[in-house]
Formats: sequence, C-alpha cells, structure tokens
Amino acid sequence: MPPMNRKVVTNKKIDKKSLLRLVRYVYDSHKFSLLIVLICIILSAVSNVIVNSYMASLIDTVILPGMSEGLEKVKDGLIRIMSIMIVLDLLGVVGSAIYPQIMSYVGQKTIKTLRDEMFDNMETLPIRYFDSHTHGEIMSTYTNDVDTIRQMVCQGIPSLIQSVMSIVMIFLSMLNYSIWLSLVVMAVIFIMFRITGKFGGKSAKYMAAQQKSLADEEGFIEEMMEGMKVVKVFNHEEEAKAAFDKLNDQLFTDSETANATANALMPILANVGNIMYVLLAIVGGLLVTISLPNLTITGFSPLSIGVIISFLGLSRQLSQTVSQISMQVSSIAMALAGSDRVFALIDEKSEEDDGYVTLVKCNIDKDGNITESDEYTGHWAWKHYHAQSDHTTTYKELKGDIEMVDVDFAYNPDKQVLFDVSLYAHPGQKIAFVGATGAGKTTITNLINRFYDIPDGKIRYDGININKIRKPDLRRSLGMVLQDVNLFTGTVMDNIRYGNLYATDEECIAAAKLANADDFINRLPEGYDTMLTGNGSQLSQGQRQLISIARAAVANPPVMILDEATSSIDTRTEALVQKGMDNLMEGRTVFVIAHRLSTVRNSDAIMVLDHGHIIERGTHDQLLAMKGTYYQLYTGAFELE
Repeated sequence: MPPMNRKVVTNKKIDKKSLLRLVRYVYDSHKFSLLIVLICIILSAVSNVIVNSYMASLIDTVILPGMSEGLEKVKDGLIRIMSIMIVLDLLGVVGSAIYPQIMSYVGQKTIKTLRDEMFDNMETLPIRYFDSHTHGEIMSTYTNDVDTIRQMVCQGIPSLIQSVMSIVMIFLSMLNYSIWLSLVVMAVIFIMFRITGKFGGKSAKYMAAQQKSLADEEGFIEEMMEGMKVVKVFNHEEEAKAAFDKLNDQLFTDSETANATANALMPILANVGNIMYVLLAIVGGLLVTISLPNLTITGFSPLSIGVIISFLGLSRQLSQTVSQISMQVSSIAMALAGSDRVFALIDEKSEEDDGYVTLVKCNIDKDGNITESDEYTGHWAWKHYHAQSDHTTTYKELKGDIEMVDVDFAYNPDKQVLFDVSLYAHPGQKIAFVGATGAGKTTITNLINRFYDIPDGKIRYDGININKIRKPDLRRSLGMVLQDVNLFTGTVMDNIRYGNLYATDEECIAAAKLANADDFINRLPEGYDTMLTGNGSQLSQGQRQLISIARAAVANPPVMILDEATSSIDTRTEALVQKGMDNLMEGRTVFVIAHRLSTVRNSDAIMVLDHGHIIERGTHDQLLAMKGTYYQLYTGAFELE
C-alpha cells in the first residue's frame, strides 16, 4: 500500500524530446504512408481555402449582377463556378477520408512497436526494478500511456499538420485579398496564440501529473485485488477505502485542473474569433466607404463586397483552425507525459551481465576428457574461454559444487543484510537455512542466482566465480521451488514444460510422477490437458506446489533451491509434497529454506542465521548437542518469528 503521506508532484516538466522521438518512430517506419497522408492533408486544406476564395467571384460576378440583370445573364458563370466548387469540395472530402484510415494503421503499428520494445526490454530488467515498481504502475504504462500516444499519432499529429497547412493557405489567400484586413487578423491571431500558449502550458503540467496519479491508483487497485483476502481477514476495508480515496482525490484534482484549463481555452478562443469577425466587418466597411486603395501582395486591387464577404469567411475558418489546434494541446500534452513513461521503460537499463563462461552439452570419456556435443548425452560442462591469458578454451564438468566466501550484501547502501557469510555445498549435499524472517535466508539464494550481485566476497560454482558465468547459463543450471507458486494460463502440461520448453510429453509426465503429481493430475477433468487460469485458482495450494516441483524436475538441474516450499500447506499435504521434493533432491546439491524444522533434520549441514550472520552451523544432531539457538528453536524455547 502506498504511504498515506504520499506527495504528488504536479509541476513536473514534460520532456519535449519525447515528441521528436515519437515523430522519428513514426517517420522511420512509415515514410511512404506519411507521404500519402501529407498529400491528402494538403489536398484537403487547399481545397477548403480555394472553395472559400471562389465565394468572392460568386458574389461579384454572379449574385450581384444576377440581382440587377436577371439569372439568364449569369447562368453560365454560375454553373462554371459552382462546378469548380463542387469538384474542389469532392477532392477535399476524398483527401479527408483517406488520411485518417492510413493514420489509423500507422498509429496502431507504432504502438505495437512500442509495446514490443517495452516488453522486450522489461524481460531483460533486473529483479530490483520490479521490487521498486508496482505491477499496476507498469501495466498503466502498457495501457493508458500507450493509448495516449495512439490518440496523438492517429488524431493529434494529422490534425495539427492539417491546421498548420490550412493557416498558411488561409493567410496567403487573405494577403491576396487585402493586406490591411490581414494586419487586423495578424494582431488577433497573435493574441489567440498567446492565450493558447498560456493555457496549454498550464494544462500540460497537470496532464503529466494526471498520468502519474492514474498509474499510482491502478497500482493500488491491483495490490488490493491481489491481497483481498488479507484485507478482509484483518478488517482493513475502511483503511483501504481511505487510502484509495486519497489517491482518487489526487487523480480527481489533477484531472479536473488539467481538463478545466484545457476546456476553458475553446470558449475563450471562440469569443476572440467572434470579436475578430466583427472587427473585420467594421474595418472592411470603412475601407469600402472611404474608398481607400486596397493593397494586396500582387499590387492594388478594388475592395468589393464579394472580397469582404469572402475574407470574413476565411477569418471564420482561420479562427476555427486555431481553435482546432488548441483542442490538440491537451491530447499532445497527455501523449508527451505518457511517452516519457513509455520511453523510460524502454530505456531502463538492462540487467548487467559481463559473464563469458557458458554452459554446453558435452561428452565425457572414461579418462574424464570432456568434448563439446550438439546432442544432450546426460552431461553438461562449463565452457571457459581464457581471453586474457593464453586464448585457450577449457571445459569443466557441471557438478553443482557451491562455495560462498566472506560475502557481504546490502539491498540499499544504508542497510546491510548479510555479513561475512561463508559456506560450501559439495555435489549431492543438502544445506538448510533456518532463522527468523529477515535473517537473510532468501537473500543468500538470490545471490546464488545472481538476481543481485555482491560488492564483497566470492561465490564459486564448480570452482568458477559466478560473476564470470553468463546469467542465463547460470540460471539454467539452477532449479527453484518457491513458497509462492506462479502458474501461467495454459494447460497443466504447458506449465510443467515451462521448466524445459524442449521436453517431450513423456518427459513431462515422468517429471510429474517424480514430483508425486501424476495421480491428482490424472483425476483432473482433462488430465494433463486441463486448462489452468487465474494462477491455477481451481487447484489447491498443495496441487499447485506439486506442479511447480514437476516444473523444476523436468528442467533436471544439478542444483535445487527450495524456498519455504511447504510452509503454506497443511501437514497431510506436506507429506505428499515432501515425498515429491525428496525425489527431486536425490543426487542434487540442494539449498533448503524452511520454517518447519522437521523438514531439515536430514540435511548434511544446517545454517542458523540471525540478522545476516551465520551464528551456528552443523548437522541436526551436532546443533542439538551444542544447545544453542537451534536447540532452543527445535525444543520450542524460541519461535522462528
């Protein structure tokens, strides 16, 4: 749950570089499509302006003469001008109909690319990133933030380009009619753009805050959904509602302020446009009355009633176009805020991996010589290329020998978690960790997996510093069974095969039998083809755990990590799960974390941890004989918690 005193920053500046980056994303992949879009936009903008400009000819050469001379005298001119206006209108309609369809494809393709890049990079991020970002916050980036970009690409940018083109064409047409009237327009349009800049800037700040508040709220909702049982068990409903209300109030404040600022812009600009219309009518009337020479970009020309009416139409069109630009300010601001978060995820630094020792399939002859193999022969080896010495390649058989020497570690610089930890596990040995929550048990296994790298000390795997081993290869040699089981949407067979995507159905079934899961799976409605959804919610905790053990078994790693795998199931089910784990552990190096001391009695060595220190070590009998902390834990004098 977010802290109750969370401070929301509402004056975050939007990185304008995101807009240029978005434009590059769109342009680099869709040059030809954008060229067609540009042609259609120009066609639409030009046709609208030219149609309006023909109004002057229609009034001066057809309507006014027709009123005095009769319709027959001007019929040919009327048909000619109306035909031209209809053709131009049709061209504008065609252009306006084509480019939204193309931009819809371009927009969807762009956000597909963004989502692909986000997910691709997310899969490379370290565990630390997911420890510091809520799942809801990340999901909001995939949904809300990406959707704001779609709206901008599909609607905002095309509308902006069309508006700019229209303004240019309208203004050139105005200059061709009258420079004096154009000066009035320039003064009013300058005021309109100043108003747009002022309101748009304020709106942009709050749009960025709105996106952040929305992500925070969605993250909180997801936490509440995942922990609903806990909320109800501890009667935390009122506190949860109060926390949600605070987040929702903040979202309301940011959204209301952003939208109120953006919505105020339209009526203000509309009224300024009306004022401009009246001013032009007055100035135009005065110019006609006093017969002032009418200056245009082509010289002097008469200022007729038709010219003034056409100019007024252009001014109305211009003010509407400026208003159209202002309408895009809020959507562009939201898209920029969203793109900041999208690009932040894409640019998030991937998990560092400077390892160069790889895991390969191999053959081992009777003399112990190792050769690399394309086929799996039952053996794996570490392939070590010595680039800094003699440039030779050596192989060492994967056995599962783990050693930690003087390891210190801290998740945060100001709070050290492990102090001078040293231990070893020879191939086939079972090492157990016991101690209170927070003692550092799980942290040790996280370091063996290189979910986090150590600043001090050494961890060696088969005599090789694990910092030299590529992380994917290191993790391929390690299996994990966790207390919190994650099952994915798919069949039971799919979930078992997750441990080894190349495993056959027979190998998956053999792994299930090894894990003691085959019996209950065959009793499911469709056996191994039973579809699991909602993290396997239709199964019991013990059944889900057995599938996770089978998943680890099919991977067939030499080292297994069992992190409190039986702590959340009942005693009867534990016996079933324990038997499956015993089968899994046979012949492997195993690290066991357990709160139930009965599960670690047969370990080769038991490490008792307290606040990051190993305070006792030995076998079960040795530790009981010492009558120290383990003895008191085992006899019930102390509680693990």
